[in-house]
Amino acid sequence: MKYRDMKKIPFKPSALGFGCMRLPVRNNDQADIDEDKAIEMIRYAIDHGVNYIDTAYAYHQGNSELLVAKALKDGYREKVKIATKLPSWLINTPDDMDRYFEEQRKKLDTDHIDFYMLHTMNRKYLENYKKVKAVDWLENLKDKGDISYYGFSFHDDFDCFRDILDYYDGWMFAQIQYNYMDVDKQAGIRGLKYAHEKNVAVIVMEPLHGGHLTKTPPPSIAEMWKKAPPRSLSERGLLWLWNQPEVSLVLSGMTTLDQVKDNIQIADQSEIGLLKEEELKIIDEVRKEYEKLCPIPCGRCGYCVPCPQGVAIPDIFNLYNEMIMYNDLQYGKMLYGFFFPSHIRADQCVECGACESHCPQSVEIIQWLKKCHTAFTS
Repeated sequence: MKYRDMKKIPFKPSALGFGCMRLPVRNNDQADIDEDKAIEMIRYAIDHGVNYIDTAYAYHQGNSELLVAKALKDGYREKVKIATKLPSWLINTPDDMDRYFEEQRKKLDTDHIDFYMLHTMNRKYLENYKKVKAVDWLENLKDKGDISYYGFSFHDDFDCFRDILDYYDGWMFAQIQYNYMDVDKQAGIRGLKYAHEKNVAVIVMEPLHGGHLTKTPPPSIAEMWKKAPPRSLSERGLLWLWNQPEVSLVLSGMTTLDQVKDNIQIADQSEIGLLKEEELKIIDEVRKEYEKLCPIPCGRCGYCVPCPQGVAIPDIFNLYNEMIMYNDLQYGKMLYGFFFPSHIRADQCVECGACESHCPQSVEIIQWLKKCHTAFTS
């Protein structure tokens, strides 16, 4: 296993971290983790050099942390760092932070949590955390020895990411969604480099875009890959990330033991600067080719928002485009249900036309919203 740097944190993480959000389950029930298989996978990873285990309060409907505690019995706890996350959407008062932290520590069966995060940070949660003085609370936890390092996981745009980093100089690490398709989305490559400049370690989640980058590509993209050195689709995505010195750690949410073995083998060959310029250019061309498959010509300029009814127009269009791009509407349905509460969904559109009058691409927004909602809810 290769190990990397974490900026101001005196810890060498394994290149590959184990994300416990997609553990094997029974009967397609996310709450019913197949414990024997999951524990075998986690322990195999640790036995082969993985030293960072990531979970969260909400994963597997609250059962991921309990499973991690079981997997780390028999001396395994001493071999790894545990990372988990405070459920931002449930925090209204300082007492809420204390209550959920203690519940998580109990579920994980540990006296301290190594890496602790404010979960899925965005502008709304940032403003709320300012009110409840969350960074003071995190500093106090560290001073007491209840946590070792603190940071945040992130889902918003680059401007928000920059504002969070600028708001507080004490951040130790940030976890972002990043892969060769997301260089200009969410925090993106600008966020990666900005955090690096601020001496904040960056942990990458969704390195293979929820598994989409491992699926059989459309013919035009398959032809492009033939020009690159022979690699598996997983190798291309993971090595592209480990090629970058700003990436401290890559999390993979693995569901089978074979996936664990495959990712460990790839991590073992990882290296900064491994990919040559010619291969990196091909990856850029692949991204552009994928983007041509998007049916809605939305550039996410944001001129259509705020919608008078609160509809999250650019985000809905982005989700639809990606699901068409990767031919996975079923996954889109799941994300639509999880990340889009009813008051911001496409069916809240009253066809006032305010959005269309501001769209520089002349997108037929009203009709596309209807089509998106039907696709995600049928």
